[in-house]
Amino acid sequence: MKQGEIVIYQAPDGNTSLDVRLENETVWLDQYQMAELFDTDRTSVLRHIRNVYKMEELEEKSTCAKFAQVQIEGRRKVSRNISYYNLDMIISVGYRVNSKQGTQFRIWANKLLKEYLIKGYVVNEKIKMQQYNDLKQTVKLLSNVIQQKVLSADEATGLLQVITDYTYALDTLDKYD
Repeated sequence: MKQGEIVIYQAPDGNTSLDVRLENETVWLDQYQMAELFDTDRTSVLRHIRNVYKMEELEEKSTCAKFAQVQIEGRRKVSRNISYYNLDMIISVGYRVNSKQGTQFRIWANKLLKEYLIKGYVVNEKIKMQQYNDLKQTVKLLSNVIQQKVLSADEATGLLQVITDYTYALDTLDKYD
């Protein structure tokens, strides 16, 4: 998706449809859009946003952006800065709102997060298995080299250092995971 692109979100039940702004690698909604998304009133959304900031769950500086919005009022063009909130805030508000739409959103968010966690785990396991296979091939290669000729002390030390470095790197990655 392109920077500044507007996409349309449609709720699973088909009742809610929103224009969603994509900017700085996240989505942005204003208070009215969040109210529509969660089928609640704007003041409820605003109250939840204030509580998120009050409890220091999120920082306003990183979750709120002002976008200029131009509209015609009578015969004049009026430009106003409208507060938009990023995905982190949308999720926080979604977990606080008590409505059917809020519940649908939570179900969707939980399912999506679970899928990403499972996919991430599977990808990590594949990477570990590939690294293990690479280590086995390296040891086999070194074994063949050793069997073919007698190594000098420097060559043997160098080969041992390669194996040591490689296993240390694998062990470090494994502990990180």
